[in-house]
Amino acid sequence: MFDALDALAAMEDPSARARAISAFLRQQQKRIKVLSELRREYVLAQRALKVPHRTLAAELGVSLATIQDIERGYSGSGRSRPRTTGKAKNAGEDKAGNGG
Repeated sequence: MFDALDALAAMEDPSARARAISAFLRQQQKRIKVLSELRREYVLAQRALKVPHRTLAAELGVSLATIQDIERGYSGSGRSRPRTTGKAKNAGEDKAGNGG
């Protein structure tokens, strides 16, 4: 697979290279979703067996945070994650820090 990507980059005709890269990127977007879901299914199955996050991270060659994001169903740059702000965390407290 990586050899094929290297071959794309090594194409001598800039126009043909750009067209081939465009075709690859169109296909890649569709397939990433499928591959990501397959990886998530594996992570969820391992977590159901009580495999620790750190063990999965080491096995898959990703960070602990990535495993946690996969488990939660997060993907991408963080835009799909729910916001956690101090306001939401302390919504039931008044200015003095007492419960409402």
